[in-house]
Amino acid sequence: MQVKTFAAIDVGSYELSMKIFEVSKLRGMQEIDHIRHSIDMGTETYGDGKLSYERVDELCHVLKEFSGIMKSYQVSDYKAYGTSAIRESKNTIILLDQIEQRTGIHIDVLSNSEQRFLDYKSIAFQGEGFQKIIESGTAILDIGGGSIQVSLFDNDTLVSTQNMRIGVLRLQERLFHLGVGFSRYGELIREMVESQMNVYKKLYLKDREIKSIIVVDDYLSNVVRRKKDSDVIRGFADRQSMDYFLNIYNTKSLSEIAKILDMPEENVPLLYISMMILYTIMDAMGAEQIWSPGVTLSDGIAYEYAEKHKIIASTHDFEKDIIACAQNISKRYRGSKKRSETLEKIALTIFDSMRRIHGLGRRERLLLQISTILHDCGKYISMVNLGECSYSIIMSTEIIGLSHIEREIVANVVRYNHLEFDYYGAGSLDTIDRDAYLKIAKLTAILRLSNALDRSHKQKFRDVRISLKEDKLIISVNTNEDITLERGLFGARADFFEEVYNIRPEIRRKR
Repeated sequence: MQVKTFAAIDVGSYELSMKIFEVSKLRGMQEIDHIRHSIDMGTETYGDGKLSYERVDELCHVLKEFSGIMKSYQVSDYKAYGTSAIRESKNTIILLDQIEQRTGIHIDVLSNSEQRFLDYKSIAFQGEGFQKIIESGTAILDIGGGSIQVSLFDNDTLVSTQNMRIGVLRLQERLFHLGVGFSRYGELIREMVESQMNVYKKLYLKDREIKSIIVVDDYLSNVVRRKKDSDVIRGFADRQSMDYFLNIYNTKSLSEIAKILDMPEENVPLLYISMMILYTIMDAMGAEQIWSPGVTLSDGIAYEYAEKHKIIASTHDFEKDIIACAQNISKRYRGSKKRSETLEKIALTIFDSMRRIHGLGRRERLLLQISTILHDCGKYISMVNLGECSYSIIMSTEIIGLSHIEREIVANVVRYNHLEFDYYGAGSLDTIDRDAYLKIAKLTAILRLSNALDRSHKQKFRDVRISLKEDKLIISVNTNEDITLERGLFGARADFFEEVYNIRPEIRRKR
């Protein structure tokens, strides 16, 4: 049995964390050590735009220690991710290079949606507990230093996710500038969170009933899971338990609270801010209970590694969640479901028939599918500037599970489905790397061709068959309707497809 040792490093806004895991196909993943170091990077980044020399020095010193610990455990592989404190720094590239030169540790920076998806994965890998709780109305509240993420489930499926810039350190920074004492934190935090939640409820909650909130954070989860009484079982807590915690804050001094909760006194204000965020959101949603599974970003990093190397498998369908999010975005912007389904069927049929030609994989197939779902979202703003408006909507809307570059690929495929394609070196695609550019070109060619086959938006083709014959893509269609419009507008779309693939599409009508 081959056992590997893997290290997951989270360079967070107010803590550096490293978990060491033993991973094997027989025993799965087993955590063997967890090292944590408090470091307030978020306050400096959110306030000044970058980290001070002293903070960078402290960061590098701790990471060098992490490197030594990894050697002592004979770690065979590691992954280190930076989150918002690194992501929002003005000098991110310089900072990352300096860290790697001084510590030997390479850090990749997660986009917000990538970070939240890893947190979400770590929850989903809890198995039956997760599947059971999401059967009824559930929200995941992911509380970070710079922002929070609220994701809604309906009938086992993730239907929406939204980021709000009211994270623990960002709120603490605002309270500091207001010059108020700790005694006023509660009312001011509630006021700031309520203002965001009032808008959120109108846009996303509406009549949706939320019974449970799954909480991911660095402080509250530990406290809830530590409390041993009949109200808290395996990280579950009801409203009465939350009142118990708040009562401690309202009646005790900081040092007394630290002693009761067995935590450093400097962490007490951060825990309180996290608790008030949760409490206010529970009120807004009318939630009856919370579940703190006690997972961290490091767990998500490890699960991703184990999944990628086929060490463990999840029973939850994450692709289904990504597609559901895209469908809800389309619905919000009045997209045509019937038209999207027709495009999706045609586009994926073309994609599947050309696997040996386009060289794209399962992930690119998913990006094409999302592009068909969001192909017309921009018409909600303008039917004239459909391409650019669609691009703006997609780039401004998080799709949890997609990286920033994947979202950019989808946005550009939808954009150039409607606009003249920008060639590399002559337009807006110049900032995209070669690999992403080619994916955009290939997927755009397929979407354009699919669009041409339903140009009248009347779903005339009941049955579409695709076959490759030498240098031709034969599209056999079965219809009794007039397809003059489709034939007439097919040429221009076919030209771009031929340019990209060196294969000429041809419509053949079944008789």
